[in-house]
Amino acid sequence: MEAEGLGWLLVPLHQLVSWGAAGAMVFGGVVPYIPQYRDIRRTQNAEGFSTYVCLVLLVANILRILFWFGRRFESPLLWQSVVMILTMLLMLKLCTEVRVANELNLKRRVFSAADNKDGEVRVPPGQSFLDFDPHHFWHWSSFADYMQCVLAFTGVAGYITYLSIDSALFVETLGFLAVLTEAMLGVPQLYRNHRHQSTEGMSIKMVLMWTSGDTFKTAYFLLNGAPLQFSVCGLLQVLVDLAILAQACVFTRYPLKPAPHAAHPASAKAL
Repeated sequence: MEAEGLGWLLVPLHQLVSWGAAGAMVFGGVVPYIPQYRDIRRTQNAEGFSTYVCLVLLVANILRILFWFGRRFESPLLWQSVVMILTMLLMLKLCTEVRVANELNLKRRVFSAADNKDGEVRVPPGQSFLDFDPHHFWHWSSFADYMQCVLAFTGVAGYITYLSIDSALFVETLGFLAVLTEAMLGVPQLYRNHRHQSTEGMSIKMVLMWTSGDTFKTAYFLLNGAPLQFSVCGLLQVLVDLAILAQACVFTRYPLKPAPHAAHPASAKAL
């Protein structure tokens, strides 16, 4: 009798907890980038943040959305990808504007080599409409170039998925690539910290939020029976987050002495 009396309270409470967990999954992933975004705007220095983090998350979440068309998973995970893509585009836009404003004698690097002056498309001699110079890849000086790259990748990947959507092997492989790419999220930042032997400019708050968010996300995957790929992704991300935190502790305790005549952080090229 008492259990029946509490039923009216437990059912909506359970529903409320489910909604809260779903909301945390959708928006929790972007929270770590808020302090980093604010720091970059305040200092006008994007040196401490690797834009390859944006590349990894854009590719991973685009592939995850395509994976959803072949194997439907929970809606919060789908909306999480949409929100994350928009967030990474905002981060890219800010980092590009800051880098262009700070670099001296900037040489224009573009994904598309077309010249759009006077409404005409004029291709400079010896260059194609799409200039895929590997030395300048993901180091372009215009946000529009990043958008062209993202749209081109989405179009090609989407077309391939459309042609192969009936293949279970392709769909599972697509899902594996999506989560494996996302699992490598922190690797660019890990490599950058190792190369510079410093975490200067990197937001420790961001990494702490990465770690707590990835831990929550992994638990969510395990408790809700998400595809195995998602759980593996979460575990790998937690390990990388812990490695970055270890770098922060080591480099803070044993800082690298600056070399004489070192380049100013604002003018150095980020990874």
